[in-house]
Amino acid sequence: MDKARTHISTLLIGIHNLDVTLFLWMMKRKHLALWAKLCRALSHTADGYGYPVLALCLWLWGGIQGTLFALTLALTFVLERPLYLLLKRGLKRNRPAAALPDFKSFIIPSDQFSFPSGHTSGAFATATTLVLFYPQVAPLAYAWASLVGLSRVTLGVHFPTDTLAGATMGTSLAALAGVWIMQ
Repeated sequence: MDKARTHISTLLIGIHNLDVTLFLWMMKRKHLALWAKLCRALSHTADGYGYPVLALCLWLWGGIQGTLFALTLALTFVLERPLYLLLKRGLKRNRPAAALPDFKSFIIPSDQFSFPSGHTSGAFATATTLVLFYPQVAPLAYAWASLVGLSRVTLGVHFPTDTLAGATMGTSLAALAGVWIMQ
């Protein structure tokens, strides 16, 4: 049992070290102020205010497909938000500015902990729900969601694995909600 714990601990330390190394590598490549401004604007597109507006518009003007989209997105967020809060508050992973000495992020995050990325989770949940009902938007939807995740790392408020976990969570929960709604 102790040997298994040692292996798991070693694995987690290795993942964390790789995560920090990748994060610091990315931070060295964000030297342009314009890039940071673009990332800030992109990050704001996933603040959450637009999701209900999108769902309402498609519900009102999208026929049965729009109604199913709105229901699926609503169910996705009913599942996603509690899981997000449970993980964030339960795991309590510090954000890069708190975890790395002498590091300062471009923006002040809305909360203390970083795992998983809620912006990325919401973006991938919305992108996946869109793709379920409007597959023609897949390249644009997933490009936007991916850029949201990248922007959160570039702004210095998340490590890469925070956004990877958010993307996985949002995609998985949207797919699960879609299967349930379309039955």
